[in-house]
Amino acid sequence: MDFYRIGDKVISLQKIIDEVKRILDLRQKGLSQIEVAEKLKVDRSFISKLEGLGEVRKGKNIAAIGFPIKNKQEVEEVLRSYGINYYLLMTEEERNNFINSLSAAQLLNIMGEYINNFRSFDIVIAMGSDFRLNWFKAFLDCEVITIPLGKSPLKYDVEVDIEVLKKILDTITE
Repeated sequence: MDFYRIGDKVISLQKIIDEVKRILDLRQKGLSQIEVAEKLKVDRSFISKLEGLGEVRKGKNIAAIGFPIKNKQEVEEVLRSYGINYYLLMTEEERNNFINSLSAAQLLNIMGEYINNFRSFDIVIAMGSDFRLNWFKAFLDCEVITIPLGKSPLKYDVEVDIEVLKKILDTITE
């Protein structure tokens, strides 16, 4: 085992490797960065930076965001099958629980982090109401491809047309 002494700490390289593997295994299984961070008691931004350090994907970096999505699991499966591993998808219930679980300051900070993360991608596929799609285009400094889910305000889950999503992904991943 490799140990490193840094000041009064002794660091185990193997422990770091094991934890990184746990993080990547959970992400590969489909857990979001937030879910992994909560489960393993680490900062979500650490997971994002870790993924950035190890990224070897060629071509355009693609991410996806969308809510309120009725067929969330199916959309996630399609995104992963195309190699899209950074996405934020929520049902209406999940979105409401997320918003209501945070203070205004916490929500503002997390939204700022999300905006910064999504801005680092070349293309973002955005799924949502007409109002939200305009919001995504205004805040994201990249190409935003939209999949409209209806007029604002959407207060119920809407099914994403999987064939439309696949057609978009086929076009931008070629």
